[in-house]
Amino acid sequence: MGHVGVMKRFIPGVVAVIAVAGTLMLVGSPAEAAKAPICKNADLKASFKATGAGMSHVEGRMTLKNISGHRCRTGGFGGLSYVGHGNGTQIGRPATRAPGGKVHEFVLRPGQRAVSKVLMTTTAPYGKRYCRPTKIDGFRVYVPNSYVSQFVPYQAKVCANRKIKQLSHRAYQPA
Repeated sequence: MGHVGVMKRFIPGVVAVIAVAGTLMLVGSPAEAAKAPICKNADLKASFKATGAGMSHVEGRMTLKNISGHRCRTGGFGGLSYVGHGNGTQIGRPATRAPGGKVHEFVLRPGQRAVSKVLMTTTAPYGKRYCRPTKIDGFRVYVPNSYVSQFVPYQAKVCANRKIKQLSHRAYQPA
């Protein structure tokens, strides 16, 4: 996914329009954006979609949709890990932060989305004794700046060994 184009103009008292990946996102002046409250867990609903697979990897995107009735600001990294056993037990090591993409805050209006690219390594490259393949129920997702998590369903088999770095994600960007 490349950027279609970015146009930034901040004139006092005028709303700017930024075009990212073909989607328009309305953002006020920097001062106006700074006044927006930080998005809380209850403001955002997380969802996941696998987008491709190959070479022992699955790619996907974690999306946060502003379901509140107000604008709020978010951006950067949240937390991400696999969970399973029907009770939310963490499986394996939490996600590492992948390089790439800018880390910055941005404003989400009601209905707008933020996206984080996710990369998962399958169990294939590891021996069974070392990997300890385990079925997962989904992800535990922490939105940026929150200590409260959400559950996002997703079924797969992953390594339970916490020494294996098998999950990574990029900083959230406007969708």
